[in-house]
Amino acid sequence: DSPHGLAVLQTRQGLAYGLLGLPLAFVALPLYVMLPHHYAQQYGVPLATLGLVLLLARLMDAVVDPFLGRWTDRLYHRSTHHVLQSGVVAAVVLALGLWALFYPQVQGTTALAVWAWAVLVLATSAYSWLGIAHQSWGARLGGGEAVRGRVVAWREGAGLVGVVLASLLPVLWGLPAMLVVFVLALGLGCWAWSRAPLPALGGPEGAAVAHDLWRPWQQAGFRRLYAVFVVNGIATAIPATLVLFFIQDRLLSPASDQPLFLGTYFLMAALGMPLWLRTVQRWGLARTWLLGMVMAVLGFAWASGLQSHDRLGFWLVCALSGLALGSDLALPSALLAGVIADHGDRGRHEGAYFGWWNFAAKLNLALAAGLSLPLLAWWGYVPGQQDPAGLQALTWAYAVVPCGLKLIAGVALYTLVIRPSYRRTP
Repeated sequence: DSPHGLAVLQTRQGLAYGLLGLPLAFVALPLYVMLPHHYAQQYGVPLATLGLVLLLARLMDAVVDPFLGRWTDRLYHRSTHHVLQSGVVAAVVLALGLWALFYPQVQGTTALAVWAWAVLVLATSAYSWLGIAHQSWGARLGGGEAVRGRVVAWREGAGLVGVVLASLLPVLWGLPAMLVVFVLALGLGCWAWSRAPLPALGGPEGAAVAHDLWRPWQQAGFRRLYAVFVVNGIATAIPATLVLFFIQDRLLSPASDQPLFLGTYFLMAALGMPLWLRTVQRWGLARTWLLGMVMAVLGFAWASGLQSHDRLGFWLVCALSGLALGSDLALPSALLAGVIADHGDRGRHEGAYFGWWNFAAKLNLALAAGLSLPLLAWWGYVPGQQDPAGLQALTWAYAVVPCGLKLIAGVALYTLVIRPSYRRTP
């Protein structure tokens, strides 16, 4: 581990880098989990319309990510000052966009759908650029597996605190309080980022940049890891889209239970982060991630058998699957940082790699919302109603399908990443 990379192990410097992860994760919950439920319940927008809006917005959001990554590399080539300056602009756009999404200035289903699509594209583009720039900064710090795991853990640990806040504030204090806290946290995170350990600089210029957009796909290690990340991401995105519907209609739990369930889920992910990092020291990143996938399968399988009013059962599911979530948050990005370093691209092309990485994450969310919501409507599920066939469809979509996808992701991780690493080890 390099002395430069080891610097991030210091609490003060790790917090300076990771703190921006709090508002970035905070805003992800309203943007990707609360928004469809909010528009369906508050404004009566049909699920099929919501699914189409979210699919189109998130597809556009995903498509621009690789180009945002290329732009990030250009900014890093110039100076960290240019990166931070652009980050402030993106933060302002994101804050205004989130307010506009939850307080639309139009009425009527069609107008609401158009408004939501336009503002969502704007807000998620700003969110994407901040995320790519911040991830690239961490990857440019370098270090071995243990250090890379800690770098990501600082970011994702702070992010989990943000998600817990985002899950509690709307119910306890209302949406206005949530938005105010988000703006304050975003400002604090940007200020702390400007005082983080400096990353390695350098990178492509001029005509070479266009070619560098596709550079990650030339690396077999990236292609293998990417395939696992996509399948696993879809398995996580589907229940994230449907969890509030499952709590409301399958469990028949009141809205006051949502902070308990969501808070437990994300709090367990945060508390489990040190456990995953200790396991990485003994097992390595890839095998530790596989253990997290197995734990998630157990949680989803349990959820598929829950009945109405089974609050304790679902609370335990949230605890188990939340613990597994910690591995999904901390380990894949650390594995990607290792792929970048192994191919000699550290300090040069992180933006390109994380642009494509975030493209997959956004595509997963787009497919989860754009396919699961219309399919549920087609299968007879209507929010707020207790049709047995519709509830069965909701259970299958929320629990059974993700369970199967997690199993596929686990097999792919072992086959494509873990076994090849064994063959490379003397």
